[in-house]
Amino acid sequence: MRDRDELPDGDHQWWFCLRHNRPEYGPGCPNKYRLGPYPDEAAAGDALATVARRNEQWDEEDERD
Repeated sequence: MRDRDELPDGDHQWWFCLRHNRPEYGPGCPNKYRLGPYPDEAAAGDALATVARRNEQWDEEDERD
């Protein structure tokens, strides 16, 4: 496997893997199992909380309409 610094520019991103329930850097599981990209590992690790927060916001917006 290549070192992270050798990855192509498009692969320098963090993702949250739904299969493994953890952040992944660069190429990893297929995109259908990932959320992101995120700017850093901490944001990727918080992906499920971010999704929940956004869903709540959207539900509140729908209720106002």
